[in-house]
Amino acid sequence: MHRIAAEPLDVLRTRTSEKWRHYPADVLPLPVAEMDYPLAEPIAEALHAAIRRSDTGYVSGSRQVAEAFAPFAAERFGWHVDPERVTCTGDVAMGLVEVLRRVTSPGDPVVVTPPIYPPFFDIVTEASAAVVEVPMRGGIDEGWSLDLDGIEAAFAAGAKAMLLCNPHNPIGLVPATEQLAALAEIAERHGATIVSDEVHGPLSQPGTIYTPFLTVSEAAREVGVTVTAASKAFNLAGLKCAMVVTASERGDAVRRGFPYEVEWRTSQFGAIASMAAFREGGYWLDGVLASLHDNRRLLAELLADELPEVRYRMPDATYLAWLDLTALGWGDDPAAYALERARVALGVGPMFGATVGRGHVRLNFACTPEVLGEAITRLADAR
Repeated sequence: MHRIAAEPLDVLRTRTSEKWRHYPADVLPLPVAEMDYPLAEPIAEALHAAIRRSDTGYVSGSRQVAEAFAPFAAERFGWHVDPERVTCTGDVAMGLVEVLRRVTSPGDPVVVTPPIYPPFFDIVTEASAAVVEVPMRGGIDEGWSLDLDGIEAAFAAGAKAMLLCNPHNPIGLVPATEQLAALAEIAERHGATIVSDEVHGPLSQPGTIYTPFLTVSEAAREVGVTVTAASKAFNLAGLKCAMVVTASERGDAVRRGFPYEVEWRTSQFGAIASMAAFREGGYWLDGVLASLHDNRRLLAELLADELPEVRYRMPDATYLAWLDLTALGWGDDPAAYALERARVALGVGPMFGATVGRGHVRLNFACTPEVLGEAITRLADAR
């Protein structure tokens, strides 16, 4: 299979995004979820063409993006999306907040499953709801799964919704179809809503079955609302275009309840780039997935050779590694030690869950093999 090569550091440091401007030049920045691969050529050309025709106005609506996404989803995941049941907005976080505002009342509990993408905690509070933590079961050694008993107990105690991360950031879990179906039944039984962030879905490794939540059962279509985007898979986070997808009258009512500004927050460039990604970006995406597969295996080899105390489970999706550095004795927040002593920036573990994140870090391996090797060598030398 072909590969897409990540760009070298001297080229990357000309970028002006957060990843490349937040830290001094001697730091290897591996915490932010941006990839180091060059933009897919069809996307770049679509954006250049928009500039040439001065196409920089307001976005024209969700329909064209949805019509580009539907065949992509059908071919890649067997997910048959009705373009009439898609509303675009600026980004996934915006979509999650707006859905929660429609399905909860102020103060209602909402389930999150740490270790989890840190903004999930803020998304719940921004929607005026209250966070209820139901940690993932298992761990690095045995693998993870959703704590369905804990989730049901939270719904029985009054939680009105759950933020599902499918695939799961930071652990790279792709929940089993059977678990998702059971989750849908639990939510239906308690009248709760599953709000599913599926932005990492296209980054599932070949051989791993990523199941969109809205495809698992009639119950899932009834209780579920999915928010997704091209942003992570095609490295378009700064262009601001996401989709809220529903598959039932109940879900449709959620989208119809959005203020009209929710859709207007979509960027014209984000819509143009997303359409190009879904229609013409498949070859590039397959090459990136092959490179990520190489790197997730390389990371395991590097750790075994240089930092055997560090515990790591290869993710089935995403380009993010969840590492347990507890045995190194670098404290509850080993990312701080790594930044100071090794000049390697990593995701701060406790931000993903104050308890389950202790001693852990998140590492972005969507980089060159050389950068990944240098990072692990620096960490090993800092012991």
